[in-house]
Amino acid sequence: MTTKKVLPKITARKQVAKSHLFTIEQVDLTFSNGEKREYERMYGKGRGAVMIVPMLDKHTMLLVREYCGGTHTYELGFPKGLIDAGETAAQAANRELKEEVGYGAETLTSIHTVAMAPAFFDAKMTIFLAENLYAEKLLGDEPEALELVPWPLANHHELLQQQDFNESRSIAALLLVKDHLGAIV
Repeated sequence: MTTKKVLPKITARKQVAKSHLFTIEQVDLTFSNGEKREYERMYGKGRGAVMIVPMLDKHTMLLVREYCGGTHTYELGFPKGLIDAGETAAQAANRELKEEVGYGAETLTSIHTVAMAPAFFDAKMTIFLAENLYAEKLLGDEPEALELVPWPLANHHELLQQQDFNESRSIAALLLVKDHLGAIV
């Protein structure tokens, strides 16, 4: 049995930095035991994000290799993006799929919503399984064409060994979808 913790009281807040993607806020807190701390946290645009595991057929996933500015490398992962104003998560997932992979999905299944670094960042990402794909390309905001990489779901252990497949959200999506599909290899 767990006891519900009392949230710390926010005693002061101030913006310490801002970019077109994030706002960094300093938050002064007083905990229920009287301890005081200063935290910094990032705020995104607040609508959340999506990641999509597209299944080309019952056995083949589609991944993308794209440039990642944070690590200055090309990384292999699943298509993803922010939810635009006025969109549902499912609409954003289908749009991102069309922009990044060149397919739409007749069937989108929400698998799980994950938090992204909740100690520092107030953002959530919904992971979708996309099935019954059909060809449709939308112009996206990528600076270059993404490399499309088909991968057999049965070879997921080999995917986990790829040096450029290391983003925790993509790994979580792979394992969640594998579990959802009942793919015991």
